[in-house]
Formats: sequence, structure tokens, C-alpha cells
Amino acid sequence: MKAWLVCALLAAPLAAQQQRDFLTVDEGDQIREAQDPNERLTLYIHFARQRLSQVDHWLAKEKPGRSILIHDALDDYSNIIDAIDTVADDALQRHVDIKLGLTAVATAESEMLLGLQKIQDSQPKDMSRYDFVLRQSIDGTSDSLDLARQDPAARAAAIAAKQAREKKEREAELTPAERDAEKAEQAKAEKEKKKAPSLLRPGETIKDKDQQQ
Repeated sequence: MKAWLVCALLAAPLAAQQQRDFLTVDEGDQIREAQDPNERLTLYIHFARQRLSQVDHWLAKEKPGRSILIHDALDDYSNIIDAIDTVADDALQRHVDIKLGLTAVATAESEMLLGLQKIQDSQPKDMSRYDFVLRQSIDGTSDSLDLARQDPAARAAAIAAKQAREKKEREAELTPAERDAEKAEQAKAEKEKKKAPSLLRPGETIKDKDQQQ
């Protein structure tokens, strides 16, 4: 019983950390209101810069307990970078022009990457407590920067190819019954999509409608 209690107590902080939202309530509202992907990318860049500003602020102060604040800010930053990639990928799949947004992302991420590397090179005394998330932030920013600099058409093609490959792998793992059920569901969805709404009364043709007009 004591061993179980110890495990539960150790797991509780980790679970709370995993559930912590990387955006504030106000930031989340701003993202939801920004329907244009270019605007969303700009907002995410702004939030990412804020997190790094917080890190710089706490690093400038030799204060007990600052390491957890730095850790959480870097963790939030990494999640924001992931969100930037998700928004960009989704927009490219829908053939939305996000050249402005990607240009802004590339400019900001190149600057933020330098800032993160500077923190790593300075070797703060308590860096061991947030070294993992710092390296994660650096790697994530570097990867995101490479994507932002990539040709949008090539990136969209790569996303489509990856999705097709993953779909094929999923289908290969299905049982015959599951495969048949999925095909039936797809056929039903396609049929509903093709079914156009009609303003004609039952039995009435387009010719009859034209004559009435």
C-alpha cells in the first residue's frame, strides 16, 4: 500500500504537467478568432517570442525556484513551435497561400534559434534542470525553420505522400471485415457529398421550372 502511494504521489506532478495548457486563456481566444492561417502564424510567433523573453528575464536573476519557471516557459515554447508547423501543414494541404506567414516564421525562428543556442552556450548554473527541454526547443526550432524555408509546393507534396503512406499502412493492419466496413463508410460519405440540394418539387423537372419562370 505504501509503495502504491509513493508511486501515485510521484506520478501526480507529471500528470499535472502533461495536462497544462501551453497557451493562456486569452491567447487561446486570440488563436480561435484568427481564422486566416497567416494571422495565426503571426500570433504564434508573438507568443513564442514572449516565452523566450520570460526565459531571458528569469536567467538574468539568481533567484531560487527560477529553474521550474524556465523549464515551463521552454516547454510552452516548444509546443508553440509544434503548433506553427501544424497550422502551416494544414493550410498547405488546403492550398491556402501562406507565403507571408512562412516568411515571418522563418525570420522569427532564425532569430529565436540563435537566442536558444546562446542560452545553451552560456551554461547557466541550473541548466541541468531544464537541459532536456532546452535541447528540445533548439531541435524543434531548427526543424521548423527548415520547413518554413522549404518550397510550399514541395512541402505540400511531401505531406500528401506521407499521409498516403500512413493510410496504406493503416489499411494493411485492418482485418477484412474492418476494411469492408471502412470502404462502405467512404462510399456513403462520397454519395452524400455528391448529392446536391434541389429546389425542385417532387416530379418537377428543370424544364418545367424554366417554363414557369
